[in-house]
Amino acid sequence: MSIREMLGDDGMLSRSLPGFLARSSQIELAEAIESAIESGDSLIAEAGTGIGKTFAYLVPILMRGKRAIISTGTKNLQEQLFRRDIPKLLKAMEVSPTVAILKGRNNYLCHYRLERSRHGGSVRQPHLLSLLEKIARWAKTADDGDLSSEAAIVQQPKILPLITSTSENCLGKECDHYGDCFLIKARRRAMEADLVVVNHHLLFADMALKEGGFGELMPNVDAVIVDEAHKAPDTATQFFGQSLSSRQLNDLGNDILAEAGPLSGGIGQIDSLLDALKSATQRLRLAMDGDRHRAAWSSVCERPEVEVGMAELESALLDLEQTLKDQIERSRGLETCHDRCQAHLLMLRQLDHPDKQGQVSWYRLYQTGFVLHVTPLDIAEQMASRQRLASSWIFTSATISVAGSFDLYTHELGLTDVKTLQVDSPFDYQNNALMYLPGNLPDPSDRQFMPEFIDAIVPVIEAARGRTFVLFTSHRNLSIAATMLAERVSFPLFVQGEAPRHQLLEDFQHSGQGVLLGASSFWEGVDVSGMALTCVIIDKLPFAAPDDPLLEARLQAIRDTGLHPFMNYQLPKASLLLKQGAGRLIRSITDRGVLMLTDARISSRSYGKHFLSNLPPMRRTDRFEEVQAFLQQTHSVLSDE
Repeated sequence: MSIREMLGDDGMLSRSLPGFLARSSQIELAEAIESAIESGDSLIAEAGTGIGKTFAYLVPILMRGKRAIISTGTKNLQEQLFRRDIPKLLKAMEVSPTVAILKGRNNYLCHYRLERSRHGGSVRQPHLLSLLEKIARWAKTADDGDLSSEAAIVQQPKILPLITSTSENCLGKECDHYGDCFLIKARRRAMEADLVVVNHHLLFADMALKEGGFGELMPNVDAVIVDEAHKAPDTATQFFGQSLSSRQLNDLGNDILAEAGPLSGGIGQIDSLLDALKSATQRLRLAMDGDRHRAAWSSVCERPEVEVGMAELESALLDLEQTLKDQIERSRGLETCHDRCQAHLLMLRQLDHPDKQGQVSWYRLYQTGFVLHVTPLDIAEQMASRQRLASSWIFTSATISVAGSFDLYTHELGLTDVKTLQVDSPFDYQNNALMYLPGNLPDPSDRQFMPEFIDAIVPVIEAARGRTFVLFTSHRNLSIAATMLAERVSFPLFVQGEAPRHQLLEDFQHSGQGVLLGASSFWEGVDVSGMALTCVIIDKLPFAAPDDPLLEARLQAIRDTGLHPFMNYQLPKASLLLKQGAGRLIRSITDRGVLMLTDARISSRSYGKHFLSNLPPMRRTDRFEEVQAFLQQTHSVLSDE
């Protein structure tokens, strides 16, 4: 059977799946993926919204009986694939391969950690002890140990480090619970499956040799499918680097206490050593305090108070490492704690002296914690060597190319000798969408921008009868707008940070006339179709913050090669992000709506044409009256449907 016989107008899926709509663009994508897998080639495929890329890569794999790993950008999509899309397709196609889902180890209950937390004496809070007992009862009947199935557990973030393992503290085959380990069982199912659904965090952690979970599976599969592939470069960079957080240090202290508690005679002076570690961690956090919560390590490392904090932290870890060195034979748990002390000491030394060129040391501050990073600026070489593990790689997303070029993406991931394909969305943007570019707003750097921005968007929100996403490039502008709009619009406001993301989206959709204000994560992965959303407003062109330490280092590296950092990196990256934000508007073939861009630079600067050329082909206007008429017609059309 051919792809067309499966996905065409009279194909098997049209006959067996109610509501299935044959699309020529989906067939084109599926045929290209089939060809790449059969020939052992790699393919980058940009598939516009509405093509149905999930079925486009699943059908050729299932139809030809191929073994594959499918990696998604989020755990939500991973669950959707495993529990909804794949079972539905298997039934329709009448095939029965074995399918497994595999997540990172922090998603699975660890029997050893649970028992240590219950009986080790390190947990004293009554409510946590009570929850630990409930989890122990649940563990006796749990099928796969996946904690995401238990809302009461997931909603208690303080409990997760007590009942899950990390690659640092896992005892491996020496654990008494190894035979019953939920993670090991999940990995075994994955090894035996024809189709394995993972997420990018797990895929790249494994490729970076951080986990060792299923890397041995890759040479035995026909293809690795990287869905939501636009997220791959940033996720891969994260795992090819190194980091040390205050949470890791606190967890180390808690684990040492839990391991030492049951030992007869205990460990001399361990309490004072752990107090020193805790104090040094807190002192370093306070020493780094300042205006910037994310900056290059060089911007703070020479402060006297930071030097003192680092010296105290290194001393505390060294004292613990020396003390534990004499205790490692008493338990495997103490041995792993000793090894973790050594690894943390090595990371602290690399922070000031990265062992490779092309790495940047930086930090991120949170309210009470910090993360120290050593991150590579270029992962192309590492990625290229690891892509040889599987015969065929398929990268697909709605937003990969910039002005029709895949050069930025192939450079970031070290992809050579790779085929590319761009398949446009089947949606009728020309008739169902309108782009509004108001011409009288000040430059976003002007102090009058926010008041005039609010004045400009309130009439549009009113004309849309709510039903609006307002996407911001900064949390500061989001907060200012939330205060201003609360006094200017009568529609319910849903503001990022006031509730969990999934809850905000659910409440927004159910309200039928809400206004959702979001930044960062709301620019992608938000899928609201129908009358609940008829307008998307974007405040500024999404250039990355110029003081971001990774960006600063990357731009300098580009300058050193003689290239122009704005044209070769900043502009393409911002174009991709704007494309993702604009993609929130039209999510189905019947959707209609207005995209409002309020950054005057899109019309006044020469690079504005670059942004516009990368967006779907919508009609444009600078007249509010035309927007008002279009939205009125939109409500009439959607109401009739």
